[in-house]
Amino acid sequence: MPSFDIVSEVSSMELENAVNQAKKELANRFDFKGSKAEIVLEKNEIKLTAEDKFRITTLNEIVIGKIAKRQISLKNVESKDPDISPLGHARQVIKIKQGIEQVAAKQITSFIRESKIKVTTQIQGEAIRVTGKNRDDLQDVIAAVRAHDFPVALSFQNFRD
Repeated sequence: MPSFDIVSEVSSMELENAVNQAKKELANRFDFKGSKAEIVLEKNEIKLTAEDKFRITTLNEIVIGKIAKRQISLKNVESKDPDISPLGHARQVIKIKQGIEQVAAKQITSFIRESKIKVTTQIQGEAIRVTGKNRDDLQDVIAAVRAHDFPVALSFQNFRD
């Protein structure tokens, strides 16, 4: 039976490229000359450190701008509030969400069921498997899910016939 998976993933290479571009811009910016600002990528987190609140917000804007230019959906990006120490140093964490959370997965599967297309859905960890009797039904599901706005960025993988 034909099937496909609905997933929410951010390409690690694209994320790495966005962080590297942000680091290059940080090195070239005049307002950051001589400051101890840095951008560090650790798995699914980007850690920003700077000397004050103004610089940390500017750093955040640089990173978010580079992420957006690399075609990474901002639905998968979650900026935490900056931590500002009494001495003035500031830190901030930007989390990159991978996978579909249970709440969003249930919302997507119920949307597919309500569309009355003859397919079955299964939540498999952080992905949703959609199975149907013919390809046309699956393509209708893909079109319906793309047209609806969900809280996570979705992509479709493993289309099998």
